[in-house]
Amino acid sequence: MRSPPETVEAAQQLLDARLPFQAHEVFEDAWKSSPGVDRGLWKGLAQLAVGLTHLDRGNLPGAKTLLRRGIDAIAPFAAEPEYGIDVAGIALWATDLAARLDVARAPADVLWTAPMLRRQ
Repeated sequence: MRSPPETVEAAQQLLDARLPFQAHEVFEDAWKSSPGVDRGLWKGLAQLAVGLTHLDRGNLPGAKTLLRRGIDAIAPFAAEPEYGIDVAGIALWATDLAARLDVARAPADVLWTAPMLRRQ
């Protein structure tokens, strides 16, 4: 089991390498092994990564749904983010991406860049 900082670091590396499904797996491990309130944060981050996975696989409706679920799940953590995670910045990134998906004709019309998980 990874520590929260190790989870964030591993997921960031995977997202930067455009491997969102693998990043989802890292977040899911943290979510399912966390006994605390941060379970919702890890679950939301996992959902955002799955949204990217759907986008990369051409599933526009699935991408939009999972991005919005992820945004809703991480929103309660924005006021007091844990582990240095930039919850507000990630939520803005995901909201922008979801808005671009709303007007996209096809998944290939929307390019994504990895969010920065930690505040810089």
